[in-house]
Amino acid sequence: MEVIDDLSQANLNCDTVLTIGAFDGVHRGHQHLIRQLVREARQTQRLAGLITFYPHPNAVLFPYNPTYYLTTPGEKAALLERMGLDVLAILPFDRKMAQTPARDFVEMICRHLHMAELWVGADFALGRNREGDVAALEAMGRELGFTVRVIEPLTWRGEPISSTRIRSLLLKGRVREAAELLGRYPSVSGEVVRGSLRGRCLGFPTANLKVRPERAIPADGVYAAYARLGEERHQGVANIGVRPSFEIGGERLVEVHILDFERDIYGCDLVVEFVERLRSERRFERVDELVAQIKRDIAQARRILAEEEQVSRSSKSADLADEAETFGSFEQIG
Repeated sequence: MEVIDDLSQANLNCDTVLTIGAFDGVHRGHQHLIRQLVREARQTQRLAGLITFYPHPNAVLFPYNPTYYLTTPGEKAALLERMGLDVLAILPFDRKMAQTPARDFVEMICRHLHMAELWVGADFALGRNREGDVAALEAMGRELGFTVRVIEPLTWRGEPISSTRIRSLLLKGRVREAAELLGRYPSVSGEVVRGSLRGRCLGFPTANLKVRPERAIPADGVYAAYARLGEERHQGVANIGVRPSFEIGGERLVEVHILDFERDIYGCDLVVEFVERLRSERRFERVDELVAQIKRDIAQARRILAEEEQVSRSSKSADLADEAETFGSFEQIG
């Protein structure tokens, strides 16, 4: 996949099927669109391309309303590459970009990316004052030589899947439902930094993450989680909050106790995947009460994650069986 941050850098030798949007989270709705787009590009011998922006347009247009990201630009690029895209343009979004007329932007795309098709949602619009809505884009396409295809949104429980909806679920700690919309566990990543070592003193050392302040983080509480260190994946119990048993008004932290793990990982990058919320964060008056609760949290997390892995193994076995049946059918036909 070719990644560019300036359209003039593009050096393409054939037409493209393109889509444009923030694509924060690369959730199941995004995946639904991109898979169809990639399939169409392959069938028509064109390149599959996607244009996105950083920072998020809302962060520039509505600076007084903080924007929290489901994915960093790097995470977004990695997820999109796995989907088979040929070209990814991550363009800087600023006031100048916000004031660009829709016609100018579309002409630039046609010139540098040889756009043959543009795939968008029904409520899509681009350019200054959102003047480039679907009707306007279709009119430009007739003149500039591209077609517009409107894709219906993927729904879940009767409502469209959206990044806004996922952020709302995370704010409530509903990580199971967020995972349904994302198609994977919601996660945060960061460097493991030194903390106060209180967990170690209690017998439950934690890895404290340095998380970007603009990252969307689940509600305060305790979660059954996975900790990913490179290619390794370990069971864990994550805590998000201010540790009220030790201090009042402390810094909000993301920390994870990795089960059956004793290595020094300070300075390493760690990904925490949230599987299920166990309880809210609360204050304990006595240390022995806190320790007893932590032990119960660990036991509950082990049960949940063991069940999770059993379901995952069963799903993989079913997938392999389906694959074997398919190949067997091919052999019989041959």
